[in-house]
Amino acid sequence: MSGIRRALEAKKAARENGEEAGFSLIELIIVVVILGILVAIAIPIFAGIQQQAKDNSLKSIAASAASAVAADLAKTTPTITAAGAVPSTVYNSSGNSTVTVAGPLTLDGFCVSAAGAGSTAGGVTGKAGPGC
Repeated sequence: MSGIRRALEAKKAARENGEEAGFSLIELIIVVVILGILVAIAIPIFAGIQQQAKDNSLKSIAASAASAVAADLAKTTPTITAAGAVPSTVYNSSGNSTVTVAGPLTLDGFCVSAAGAGSTAGGVTGKAGPGC
Protein backbone atom coordinates (compact mmCIF):
# COMPACT_ATOMS: atom_id res chain seq x y z
CA MET A 1 0.00 0.00 0.00
CA SER A 2 2.79 2.39 0.83
CA GLY A 3 4.38 1.60 -2.56
CA ILE A 4 1.30 2.87 -4.37
CA ARG A 5 1.22 5.96 -2.17
CA ARG A 6 4.89 6.71 -2.92
CA ALA A 7 4.26 6.27 -6.66
CA LEU A 8 1.30 8.68 -6.55
CA GLU A 9 3.29 11.23 -4.55
CA ALA A 10 6.20 10.97 -6.99
CA LYS A 11 3.82 11.45 -9.91
CA LYS A 12 2.23 14.47 -8.20
CA ALA A 13 5.63 15.99 -7.42
CA ALA A 14 6.76 15.51 -11.04
CA ARG A 15 3.61 17.23 -12.27
CA GLU A 16 4.05 20.15 -9.85
CA ASN A 17 7.72 20.60 -10.77
CA GLY A 18 6.83 21.00 -14.44
CA GLU A 19 8.46 17.76 -15.52
CA GLU A 20 5.18 16.71 -17.13
CA ALA A 21 3.80 19.47 -19.30
CA GLY A 22 0.92 19.29 -21.75
CA PHE A 23 -2.82 18.94 -21.96
CA SER A 24 -4.95 16.13 -20.67
CA LEU A 25 -7.07 14.06 -23.02
CA ILE A 26 -10.27 15.66 -21.70
CA GLU A 27 -8.95 19.16 -22.42
CA LEU A 28 -8.06 18.18 -25.98
CA ILE A 29 -11.47 16.58 -26.56
CA ILE A 30 -13.21 19.75 -25.32
CA VAL A 31 -11.17 21.90 -27.72
CA VAL A 32 -12.03 19.60 -30.65
CA VAL A 33 -15.75 19.70 -29.76
CA ILE A 34 -15.72 23.52 -29.57
CA LEU A 35 -13.95 23.74 -32.95
CA GLY A 36 -16.53 21.37 -34.44
CA ILE A 37 -19.37 23.56 -33.19
CA LEU A 38 -17.74 26.69 -34.64
CA VAL A 39 -17.28 25.00 -38.03
CA ALA A 40 -20.90 23.80 -38.03
CA ILE A 41 -22.01 27.40 -37.50
CA ALA A 42 -19.60 28.99 -40.02
CA ILE A 43 -20.26 26.77 -43.07
CA PRO A 44 -23.96 27.72 -43.58
CA ILE A 45 -23.13 31.40 -43.06
CA PHE A 46 -20.38 31.19 -45.68
CA ALA A 47 -22.75 29.47 -48.14
CA GLY A 48 -25.31 32.25 -47.65
CA ILE A 49 -22.67 34.89 -48.35
CA GLN A 50 -21.69 33.11 -51.58
CA GLN A 51 -25.31 33.03 -52.78
CA GLN A 52 -25.78 36.70 -51.97
CA ALA A 53 -22.60 37.52 -53.93
CA LYS A 54 -23.90 35.64 -56.99
CA ASP A 55 -27.26 37.44 -56.82
CA ASN A 56 -25.63 40.86 -56.49
CA SER A 57 -23.22 40.07 -59.31
CA LEU A 58 -26.11 39.29 -61.66
CA LYS A 59 -27.90 42.50 -60.65
CA SER A 60 -24.73 44.45 -61.42
CA ILE A 61 -24.30 42.72 -64.79
CA ALA A 62 -27.92 43.51 -65.68
CA ALA A 63 -27.46 47.18 -64.73
CA SER A 64 -24.26 47.48 -66.79
CA ALA A 65 -25.89 45.77 -69.75
CA ALA A 66 -28.93 48.06 -69.45
CA SER A 67 -26.64 51.08 -69.73
CA ALA A 68 -24.96 49.57 -72.80
CA VAL A 69 -28.33 48.74 -74.39
CA ALA A 70 -29.62 52.27 -73.71
CA ALA A 71 -26.51 53.73 -75.33
CA ASP A 72 -27.00 51.43 -78.33
CA LEU A 73 -30.70 52.29 -78.69
CA ALA A 74 -29.87 56.01 -78.56
CA LYS A 75 -27.70 55.72 -81.70
CA THR A 76 -29.23 56.59 -85.07
CA THR A 77 -28.68 53.01 -86.29
CA PRO A 78 -28.83 50.73 -83.25
CA THR A 79 -27.21 47.29 -83.32
CA ILE A 80 -30.10 45.80 -81.34
CA THR A 81 -33.17 45.57 -83.55
CA ALA A 82 -35.13 42.72 -81.93
CA ALA A 83 -35.70 41.23 -78.49
CA GLY A 84 -33.38 38.38 -77.55
CA ALA A 85 -29.73 37.94 -76.67
CA VAL A 86 -27.72 41.14 -76.40
CA PRO A 87 -24.91 41.06 -79.01
CA SER A 88 -21.38 40.89 -77.60
CA THR A 89 -20.55 44.03 -79.58
CA VAL A 90 -23.00 45.91 -77.33
CA TYR A 91 -22.23 44.16 -74.02
CA ASN A 92 -19.78 41.30 -73.41
CA SER A 93 -20.56 39.37 -70.23
CA SER A 94 -17.38 37.24 -70.49
CA GLY A 95 -19.31 33.97 -70.10
CA ASN A 96 -20.42 34.76 -66.53
CA SER A 97 -24.03 35.29 -67.56
CA THR A 98 -26.52 35.17 -70.40
CA VAL A 99 -27.79 38.68 -71.12
CA THR A 100 -31.10 39.18 -72.96
CA VAL A 101 -33.25 42.19 -73.77
CA ALA A 102 -37.06 42.16 -73.88
CA GLY A 103 -39.96 44.52 -74.26
CA PRO A 104 -40.41 47.32 -76.73
CA LEU A 105 -36.97 48.33 -77.92
CA THR A 106 -37.33 51.98 -77.03
CA LEU A 107 -35.29 54.00 -74.55
CA ASP A 108 -38.13 53.95 -72.04
CA GLY A 109 -39.46 50.42 -72.60
CA PHE A 110 -36.67 47.82 -72.68
CA CYS A 111 -35.81 45.34 -69.92
CA VAL A 112 -32.45 43.57 -69.65
CA SER A 113 -32.16 40.22 -67.85
CA ALA A 114 -28.93 38.56 -66.73
CA ALA A 115 -29.17 34.83 -65.97
CA GLY A 116 -26.36 33.01 -64.21
CA ALA A 117 -23.73 31.00 -66.06
CA GLY A 118 -20.18 30.03 -65.16
CA SER A 119 -19.18 31.50 -61.81
CA THR A 120 -22.63 33.07 -61.28
CA ALA A 121 -24.61 29.87 -61.94
CA GLY A 122 -27.34 29.40 -59.35
CA GLY A 123 -27.87 33.10 -58.78
CA VAL A 124 -31.25 34.81 -59.01
CA THR A 125 -31.77 36.44 -62.42
CA GLY A 126 -30.93 40.13 -62.33
CA LYS A 127 -33.14 42.61 -64.19
CA ALA A 128 -32.57 46.25 -65.05
CA GLY A 129 -34.00 48.84 -67.39
CA PRO A 130 -36.97 51.18 -67.52
CA GLY A 131 -39.39 48.45 -68.68
CA CYS A 132 -38.72 46.00 -65.84
